[in-house]
Amino acid sequence: MAVNWAERISAFSRSPSRFLSGTTSEAFLAELLRELRDDRASYNVKVLLLSPLCEHPTLLCPSDSVGEETALELMSVFVQCPPKSVQFRCHLLLALTSVLVCTDCMSSRSRAAQDFVELLLQIVEDTGDLQGEGALRSLRATACDCLRELEACSPGLLAQRLELLAVLRQREASRLHQAYTGLHILVLRNAVYRLSQETGASGEHLKALLGGNTSVAWEAEQDSGPMNSKDSAMMSSLILGPMGTVPALHTGPDCKELRSVLSSLLEESYLLTPLCQAALLHRLTEVVAMVPGVPPAIFRAQLLRLLGTSEVCLLHTTLLMKCAFTDSLFSAEDEAFILKRLVVLSQHPLLSTPEKLFYMDCILHFPENRPISCGDGDETLPVLLTPRLASVLVPTVFNDSATILARLNLLSLVYLEEGEEGEAEEGGGLAYLYEHLISLLLIVENGGSREIVVTFFRAAFLFLFYFCHVERYSDSLMEKLCKLYLHHTYMAPHLINLADQTQDKLTESSWAVALLKALQGVITKAPLGQLTLQDLSWHLKTLARVAEEGEIPQHGTLSFLSSVITPSSSSLCVSGNWRLGNSLLGVCRRLLVHPSLDSLLIPLADILQHLTCHYGDTDIQDHARLYYTLLTTLSREKLAGVLAQGLSEGGRQVKKRSLSSIMAEGEGLTSVLTIHRTEKAIFRLIEAHSHEETDLKRNETESSPAEAAAALEAYRAQFHDPSFASEITLNYQLAHFEADDSRFDQLFSIRLHFNLTDDHYKELSDISVPCLFRERPPPKVKLKLKPRRPYPTTLHASAIFTTQDGLSWLTVLPDIHVTFQQVFMSPPVPPAWGRGGKLSLFEGLWDEISSESREDPEDCATSLFCCQLKEAALIALVEKHFLPYLTSELSDEEEFKVLFFLLPQSHMLLKIRQEEDTVHFNIATDNWQLLPHMSSYLLTVTSSQEDTHS
Repeated sequence: MAVNWAERISAFSRSPSRFLSGTTSEAFLAELLRELRDDRASYNVKVLLLSPLCEHPTLLCPSDSVGEETALELMSVFVQCPPKSVQFRCHLLLALTSVLVCTDCMSSRSRAAQDFVELLLQIVEDTGDLQGEGALRSLRATACDCLRELEACSPGLLAQRLELLAVLRQREASRLHQAYTGLHILVLRNAVYRLSQETGASGEHLKALLGGNTSVAWEAEQDSGPMNSKDSAMMSSLILGPMGTVPALHTGPDCKELRSVLSSLLEESYLLTPLCQAALLHRLTEVVAMVPGVPPAIFRAQLLRLLGTSEVCLLHTTLLMKCAFTDSLFSAEDEAFILKRLVVLSQHPLLSTPEKLFYMDCILHFPENRPISCGDGDETLPVLLTPRLASVLVPTVFNDSATILARLNLLSLVYLEEGEEGEAEEGGGLAYLYEHLISLLLIVENGGSREIVVTFFRAAFLFLFYFCHVERYSDSLMEKLCKLYLHHTYMAPHLINLADQTQDKLTESSWAVALLKALQGVITKAPLGQLTLQDLSWHLKTLARVAEEGEIPQHGTLSFLSSVITPSSSSLCVSGNWRLGNSLLGVCRRLLVHPSLDSLLIPLADILQHLTCHYGDTDIQDHARLYYTLLTTLSREKLAGVLAQGLSEGGRQVKKRSLSSIMAEGEGLTSVLTIHRTEKAIFRLIEAHSHEETDLKRNETESSPAEAAAALEAYRAQFHDPSFASEITLNYQLAHFEADDSRFDQLFSIRLHFNLTDDHYKELSDISVPCLFRERPPPKVKLKLKPRRPYPTTLHASAIFTTQDGLSWLTVLPDIHVTFQQVFMSPPVPPAWGRGGKLSLFEGLWDEISSESREDPEDCATSLFCCQLKEAALIALVEKHFLPYLTSELSDEEEFKVLFFLLPQSHMLLKIRQEEDTVHFNIATDNWQLLPHMSSYLLTVTSSQEDTHS
């Protein structure tokens, strides 16, 4: 039954909707509850049965009434469960919480919800394990977690239990103190927030809550009304800002009860883990921010510890406190100290890169006591961050990419704010940033990695974003980018993207247009004799982008196009390269909608006509003829109306199904050319039968030797033959998984690819399978292995195939496990030797391995494996597993001799003999590293044989 439930729960978890299509949620839920009540089921199975209720409670309990009935059933199971079954009781509490929360039973304050809250409170109050064994502490910890979840989902639920929670927190001396503290502060924070939302609430109401009674006041809570969505959103993430921006509870100066509770929590905070301390301080900050009667100075005693902390979470909480209380808690000296500490931590060599990046981000969003800027969420530098203080954060080429960009951004802001008017141009800081940028460019020029290339262009964009107005540097950078492009034309996409982003972000700057114009100049002036097809391809992509700018004259572009297709360069047209032709037409199409088309009409028409008549690809000719017809027959307005539909307002192209996407930019062609990935495996390889030996080169004329030594010598001789080669062929069938998606019922052109997980075997060649139809018998696949070492291994398999609609797909197959016994082979001896020859070979190998005078005895080893098998079971074992490798007669019941050959040149010999009540497997091998695998194999086969005959 346990196995059956394991399979059913696994099927439900994989696809709940598919599982429920074969039954109903009501029926499945009834089965689960019935099994949970069954005393015969083990508690491990019952824990498994609770997982659907924890993971998908709304599927099994679609209504509040079903949820309440389910919760009552689960509580009944909990009550009847013996106290020693702690793990199952913990999972029951979690399942109950999931059901009640997800079915809104808590919001409606149902009877089941009330009973469950009372049950949880009873558990957290039961401290009977304090003096004895602490096994039940996990149950109390789970109850605390459940109460915290209920309070988070229904704020104010436990408000009347604040006094009880405070007592429990103070009384708890075990590690559960942390759980009680987290629950207490959450309930306190929610209670204060709800009071701050009530009209006329005062300190007396807060005092009454802090000294509340011992029952859950459901009626009182209902009178206050449920929280609306706005309140819930604010409760889930209370945004801390300067005091006065959060709801306030006016309690007057007399608020000693709350102060006492807060002081107690702060005094105990050092007992918690750093993460829990941070959460506690965050909640306490929210409480103090909502109650003006409690001064922020209550945190003063903690500041010394917090300002010197090395924990990221605690420093972050300190910054949140500074954001909330500013100079009410933090002095100017504190502010300067925190900022300097952030600067130091941002470049500390012992910290990880993510931590240092976080500290730099804190500098950019530093909460000042007296902020000058009122920007919300913008990156602004604190006034105290001077260039001298920030100088330790200057980027270097030895930093990682993320650090380079973060430091460049920070230092750019520093020098931008410091350099007024022309001072920024002459400042040493800005000069250093430019020199750093040029250093990155030099690395890119000399063959930098893809990562450094991307980093350089991002750094260039950041520099231009802040200092594009400094012409001395922006013009110099433009010149160097053009030189970079001439030497590395494959940088074209990066340069085009830099121009695009700069044009989008700096709308008032003309730097992007100037860069494109400069690139046009270096392309059109470059000598054509040194132009390669790859360079030409990148040039055409760049010129296509240049042609989108109406401010740039295009006569140079037309001259360049004419030069590359003229008779002196006619090899381009004769070759009929479709991609280059497509790129040529891409430039022409953009020129068709250029504002200065009237002045470009004749040379553009000549180019299109030449392509129509002389280009070596019919498709390019047809499209060039269409463009030529449109150019010569339509007015400029109509031509722009037809072709400009695929252009965005800024001039750059967007994907759109119109005449502007006549070329290979259509989405349909893109889909066909894309290899899609399946969500799960579509088919698998199933082992058909045992392997077979192929490609064995043997000396067929060799006769059977009379002596063991002669047999061994003749056998060894063939391994020196260069033509000797052998491989293992494993036979599989390629079969569909059960029907799930009709698109994959008929598959074509299947290409199987295999990846090794170790170096025990040589690389495998891909295997092609013409087709796979679900309704036909599965095709056979022969997997040929060439071992370096005959060990078990695992192969990763994937396949690319085509479906009936012409789309290409990639799927990952289940791993293929090659076992040790699959590499067993009979020794490659001539058929004329017969069994007698194999026996002589066996004796020769056995004597050689056992001999102490062998030249290389370090690889040889003998071993003994014993097991208990009856005589009939032993014979059955030999017939089933060893018969193809048997060198002695099967009728010889005194001793069986088995010889395995394992590629490339290893042998495993067995002498199997019945000794009284045990069977001895004497093992000899010329490769001792195979012994563990053989022992494992013998253990498996003998155990299965014992089970069969028991």
